[in-house]
Amino acid sequence: MVLDDLGTSLRSSLDTLQGKTRLDEDDVEEIVKEIQRSLLSADVDVSLVMELSDSIETRALEEEPPGGTTARDHVLKIVYEEMVALVGDSTALPLESQTILLAGLQGSGKTTSAAKMAWWFSTKGLRPAVIQTDTFRPGAYDQAKQMAERAEVDFYGDPDGDDPVEIAREGMEATADADVRIVDTAGRHALEDDLIAEIEEIEREVDPDRSLLVLDAAIGQGAKDQARQFEESIGIDGVVITKLDGTAKGGGALTAVNETGSSIAFLGSGETVQDIERFEPSGFISRLLGMGDLKQLSERVERAMQETQEEDDDWDPEDMLEGSFTLKDMKKQMDAMNRMGPLDQVMDMIPGMGGGMMDQLPDDAMDVTQDRMRKFERIMDSMTDEELENPRVVGQERTRRIARGSGTDEETVRQLLEQHSMMERTIEQFQGMGEGDMQRMMKKMGGGGGGLGDMMGGGKGPFG
Repeated sequence: MVLDDLGTSLRSSLDTLQGKTRLDEDDVEEIVKEIQRSLLSADVDVSLVMELSDSIETRALEEEPPGGTTARDHVLKIVYEEMVALVGDSTALPLESQTILLAGLQGSGKTTSAAKMAWWFSTKGLRPAVIQTDTFRPGAYDQAKQMAERAEVDFYGDPDGDDPVEIAREGMEATADADVRIVDTAGRHALEDDLIAEIEEIEREVDPDRSLLVLDAAIGQGAKDQARQFEESIGIDGVVITKLDGTAKGGGALTAVNETGSSIAFLGSGETVQDIERFEPSGFISRLLGMGDLKQLSERVERAMQETQEEDDDWDPEDMLEGSFTLKDMKKQMDAMNRMGPLDQVMDMIPGMGGGMMDQLPDDAMDVTQDRMRKFERIMDSMTDEELENPRVVGQERTRRIARGSGTDEETVRQLLEQHSMMERTIEQFQGMGEGDMQRMMKKMGGGGGGLGDMMGGGKGPFG
């Protein structure tokens, strides 16, 4: 996730207070210096760094920790609250009819973000449409059309048109029945005068309810000038941060938010249309500091389970709480987990699994775990229905056959069966409980108790 390095650095700084119950001026001065270094290394603007660190220092020296609170937890709370205040509220995006204009430089991810946002609005019961006005970049029309098809939303563009303003006008007319119209504009390699003039004309033509600036998380200090010029030309109501799955420092995005006086609307990661989430400041900073984000996790669990069930009407996840837990059920659950997004993002959302614990894992931990899950899936694809329904029938001879058929080894087959047994025991704890326990079970099995936590770092995992 973007700003991972910042999160690791901040947590490391706070760890210097481990075991202390009281803070003195030297402690505070040292921790503030560490925080400043962390923020500057992440490309956060100097003035913002000083503002934030001054607030943290003042509060750490003046506020008394509540009884029983350690010095580290007290400063962690202050850092959390000040960083939430820094990123501000989430951009207002009412679930109603509206037109949204996207601005940004070439390569910032506008076209992908347009489709992702349209998909997000469609999950909220609205009918969105994407209007592609980029006549400058070769392939822009084809990319936008393909992304809109993947998102299953309406699309308008003119592959032969050369007037972006005319395309915008015709697009608004052609998508009049849509609830939300997202207008994608052309980008350039730099803030050229013709780009600014063109987007100003489009802005006058479509009269958007809000304009969003799309920023690559790797923008760095260049975000300041870019944000200021777009703010002066069309006015910026919010920021979309893209490519969060890379190794970008990401501090420039925070600078842009401050420069435009706006807020963050969406966070985008990955290439699929589902790789987007509504920005929630408290959850974002909580994950950054290793405190988890149960709200976002619950939303992803619910969406993943629903999508998995839609593909197989005969499978009902609630049945696992009433009857036996088979390998077929385990495979469906793994399918749902795959739909929840990159593993590192999911783990960051689980309190106690992100942050410091993730820092302690080997650099290739996620790749190893993904590879392990793919092997498990191949093994289950090589099993008979009888074996999937009743794993206890799998003895040595069958294990040997399944390993050969799946291109794996016998030890991995045995690990799958052990993993199933652990998950089965976990599910038995929830049997007989009420509605809503499936989500709690998924979260438990994501963080431990026979789930991803064990697969990554538990007693039977690759690092155990």
